[in-house]
Amino acid sequence: MNWFKQLSIITLVAGLGACNRIIDLKPQSNVTVENYYHNYDEVKVALTGCYNGMQKPLETEWMMTELRSDVSKQGSPGSTSVANIELNDLNTYLENSSHSQVYNYWYYTYKNIRSANYVLRSLGVDYANGQITLGEPTAQMDDVQRKQLAGEALFIRAYHYFNLVRLFGGVFILTRSEDPAALKSINRSSVEECYKLITADLQAAKDWMTPKNYSAMAQEDLGRATTWAAKSLLAKVYLTANRKTDALPLLDDVINNSGYDLLANYADVFSIGNEMNKEIVFAVRYKAGGLGLGNYMANSFAALNSGSAILNGNGSGLNYPTDNMVSKYIVPTTGFADKRKAATIDKYNTLNYVKKFLSPVMLKNDAENDFPVIRFADVLLMKAEALGFDPVSVDIINRIRTRAGAGVYPGTGSFSAAFYQYPASGTEAITSTTFLIKLLDERRIELAFENHRLFDITRTGQFVTTMQGYYASEYDAHYKKFKPAVLLTDLQQNIITRPLLPIPQRELDTNNEIDIDQNSGF
Repeated sequence: MNWFKQLSIITLVAGLGACNRIIDLKPQSNVTVENYYHNYDEVKVALTGCYNGMQKPLETEWMMTELRSDVSKQGSPGSTSVANIELNDLNTYLENSSHSQVYNYWYYTYKNIRSANYVLRSLGVDYANGQITLGEPTAQMDDVQRKQLAGEALFIRAYHYFNLVRLFGGVFILTRSEDPAALKSINRSSVEECYKLITADLQAAKDWMTPKNYSAMAQEDLGRATTWAAKSLLAKVYLTANRKTDALPLLDDVINNSGYDLLANYADVFSIGNEMNKEIVFAVRYKAGGLGLGNYMANSFAALNSGSAILNGNGSGLNYPTDNMVSKYIVPTTGFADKRKAATIDKYNTLNYVKKFLSPVMLKNDAENDFPVIRFADVLLMKAEALGFDPVSVDIINRIRTRAGAGVYPGTGSFSAAFYQYPASGTEAITSTTFLIKLLDERRIELAFENHRLFDITRTGQFVTTMQGYYASEYDAHYKKFKPAVLLTDLQQNIITRPLLPIPQRELDTNNEIDIDQNSGF
């Protein structure tokens, strides 16, 4: 694939910007930041290194998101292994500030932010007072090229900060590739300041990147950020800020003008023979073949001790679907399961496991599957969310459900038992509240294990109610078996007192020249 043909250069250049606030990686050759980034080709190679740098945070992102929702669980509840206890701690909101996986996610995210900042510096991009500006670049290229590369780097930086602020609250805003010693004087910014940066990055990104219809994109550019990806992500930022009227025109533009669309068959969206298809607005790309760029999820998510029955190299069983999640695909009155279940969840012996990102592997942890960050189905459902209970919203949901072979919702009247498990029996009048729950159910099923659910229920104000109900429904079968023991009352309280992840202790200890506030509950 052309995307990976300059692997050796990309790996080297990515390392040049791979410094974070704690560890400063020394260049491994005489190629340095100061004598690179001279022209378009060099900056594009460095930027491809930033795309590559998006892979590492994804190794633990599901732990920070799906595992802390009602979608995923650790499959061996009675295990006392360190690795499983760490997963259980995240699953029950009992992690501490020294949690290794929380630190890994934080570290690799900031590492790639720093790499993106090096690219932006070479292009003369600066941020101040809520505005992105173009100054004098050090790399020489024409203005169209410069804005395209800058837009892509800004998208990557905004993507990372959007995830950080939703998981940790206010974080450290780093927009320049400064010396690590100077960074010790920078404290956490407020949530509002973080969103100001994210919004500015995405507004510039959508305006600077050249808009191309999906059908007109070159094969080697599939997987790079586009104006459509920036508009889609900005729309989600606006939904998170309850700016629905600002989100709608962006979503309509993507829906009507981008060339992206739903595929006819849900399973085809995730096929390794159909990568970067017209439903994938943006994905983090992987490449099998022993290059160090393969996807780890296949082996990590395959059922524990399944040997070669599922795929080569055995499965680790780290990410199991909750019973509650599995049941959402089933119509209780008929036992019918829509088509999305077969593409998403499978069973090995008695264990349900995540199938969506499995593909044949020659080497363990070296699968081909790309990971979808923004899908066209997500864009459609965001529009339904922005509109609220409306005939257009009902039509959108029914378009998604029709592809899945599921029944359609009525535009008026009542939701009945035929529509999955809400309500479990009888009927319930359609209101704005019941419509929101059904919309969230649809997002949960459609986008399962794509790291959306925690953010969805938090953004819409359903986090506490959803999680308390989930813990109650699976306590006896799952959480009651935990070692050390955890009480249901504690589970239901933790999500109120400790909803955010802790700022890693290593960050607090290293930056000891200033007082850094820790998140509540830690």
